[in-house]
Amino acid sequence: MVCSGDPPESEPIIRVQDLTKVFGHDPEKALKLHRLGRSKKEVYDETKATIALHNVSFEVMRGETFVLMGLSGSGKSTLLRCINRLIDPTEGKIEIDGVEIVGMDHEELRHIRRHKLGMIFQNFALLPQRNILDNVAFGLEIMGVSKDERNQRAEEVLEMVGLGGYGSSMPSELSGGMKQRVGLARALTSDPDILLMDEAFSALDPLIRRDMQDELLELQERLGKTIIFVTHDLDEALKLGTRIALMKDGSIVQIGTPEEILTNPENAYVEKFVADVDLTRVLTAKDVMRRPEPVAQCTAGPRVALHLMEEHDISMIFVITRHRILRGFVTLEDTVSAVKEGKNLSDILRTDVATVAPDATIPDILSLIVQSNHPLPVVDENGRMHGLVSRASILAALARKGGEA
Repeated sequence: MVCSGDPPESEPIIRVQDLTKVFGHDPEKALKLHRLGRSKKEVYDETKATIALHNVSFEVMRGETFVLMGLSGSGKSTLLRCINRLIDPTEGKIEIDGVEIVGMDHEELRHIRRHKLGMIFQNFALLPQRNILDNVAFGLEIMGVSKDERNQRAEEVLEMVGLGGYGSSMPSELSGGMKQRVGLARALTSDPDILLMDEAFSALDPLIRRDMQDELLELQERLGKTIIFVTHDLDEALKLGTRIALMKDGSIVQIGTPEEILTNPENAYVEKFVADVDLTRVLTAKDVMRRPEPVAQCTAGPRVALHLMEEHDISMIFVITRHRILRGFVTLEDTVSAVKEGKNLSDILRTDVATVAPDATIPDILSLIVQSNHPLPVVDENGRMHGLVSRASILAALARKGGEA
């Protein structure tokens, strides 16, 4: 599982290069005017052509959630539909797994859509006359998969999205959130490499929307799909995105991790877009931690630990192995007694240590800090200590990045 905000270290699965889309009868004239510096509105007024996308280039890495974000009319949904060729681009290239799809014929494109891409729409797009099981299995039916095999796969995926036992229900009997789960299940049934999600949760009420976001994060952790997610909601983008591409007037104005978008906006438009975001909801333990020093090695004696505590004017010290695996901590009082009584560090080691994961959010960290008399170790899933988080380190990080405590 890739921690939120960290781009996966892998090869690109999607490459988009100089992609342009013009809606209208004279795209060449519209593009010529646009390249001369005319605005989208000026081009439309003169040619009645709309420049929906202009020279868009980016890569999506295998296994990441890449969010296309922007206001209405920014081109994000048009861009998504170009990627699966529901809309044909005017100019540019699109590669999926190294294969150029812009020039593909219908048969080749059908194969890509069936085996590489899964599409999830805002309006669910369920077939009202079919029950839930048949809706989820519909893609496999089109592919010629036998009824027993497709139904078995559909039941497995329904269970995966929390709808086990609903196969015989009709779409009209389900809530909005349940319908969207069906849409997600249908997209997953053919086991595509890439999920394209166009404002998938926008039609849901806020509570169900948050539940669906959490559900998607859990599924992504289990399945590791590549996801391109379109949204106009900054909070949703920050929560879901490995990286975010912020769009304006058919162009990408900045691509970066959620933290990069928030803390290093490249222009005034991006800065205004993210101006009201609370950084405490975005920064994580790895963003605010300090170096894990001083620490005592397991092989050290109590005199070494005592010396470190005296030198750094602290009343406790964490104890680690030579591979930085956290074992616990010792207090100043216990260490003084150990020196007098000839004990080892292992004799006085306290192992009841509250820790936080590198991707823990600041609200989660603060709820633990208020219960602790010492900094919290940042420990990964293998038990390795990466740093320490304290009230002071959180405040310092927020101050550096322009946030508020």
